[in-house]
Amino acid sequence: MSGLLIVNPYATGVSEELVDRVLPELPAGTSIVRTTQPGEATRLAREHESSVDAIYVLSGDGTCNEVLNGVTGHVPLGFLPAGGTSVLPRALGLGRDPVVAARLVARGVSRPIGLGRVNGRRFGFNAGVGLDAEIVRRIDDLGRAADGTRPGDVAFARAVVGVVASRGGRFPPALDLDGAHRAAFVLVANCVPYTYAGGMALRVARRASFDLGLDAVAPASVSAWQLPRLVTDLVRGARPRRGLTVLHDSAGFELRCDRPLPLQVDGEDLGDVEHAVFEAEPRAVTALVPR
Repeated sequence: MSGLLIVNPYATGVSEELVDRVLPELPAGTSIVRTTQPGEATRLAREHESSVDAIYVLSGDGTCNEVLNGVTGHVPLGFLPAGGTSVLPRALGLGRDPVVAARLVARGVSRPIGLGRVNGRRFGFNAGVGLDAEIVRRIDDLGRAADGTRPGDVAFARAVVGVVASRGGRFPPALDLDGAHRAAFVLVANCVPYTYAGGMALRVARRASFDLGLDAVAPASVSAWQLPRLVTDLVRGARPRRGLTVLHDSAGFELRCDRPLPLQVDGEDLGDVEHAVFEAEPRAVTALVPR
């Protein structure tokens, strides 16, 4: 059996020592290729998919997203957590230890999973227009340390506070969802959790699943006094209520923004958009998960 391990050497948790510990856990004959620049993992996955039996990814969520956008689904994918958050492997039950995860995927089973897509770009676990994308952008603006490490949970918390403070705690309506709902921002989930804050899972959409369509949570507006309730919704998982639109198992929907708003997928800033088309892609790829 032949496999390919795609390594992002600039990911937060990646080192040569870690690669040396991970490789023996994978099937014999697995070769390694290292990325050198953003976007390269998409090309590498596309070029090698037809010649290997499995593709493994040792990286953060950004490189995992690149691989998802380079494959057709013909070979199983093993996602090994080596980023600051590593939402996708954790959501698939692989935990945070990349060596243990390598052992689990090598002995695991194949599971078809659905993906989301926005304006043609696939995502594995989440996407957002507005608030969370603005937070992602603020964190990216901080840059990386010399060793490639992205800012951690403290920087994330500061970014959240900074965005909220810059708006005076107020988020008025800024877009239309399917022409039927006004919303301040939209959070789109393909699984639970939506993301993590350290060890705490933020559920956001409590019924989201890799086996279903997309879920979305969209508050009509948010004022300072509503923030505590919104935070509770995002941690525990939102339920539909007045002023809060929740979509479940949707095949797709469309957003039209009043002005250009930031868009993120799987924690990656895709720039500003005025129009976004979200689509569910059922059983798009096969992931290797624990038995």
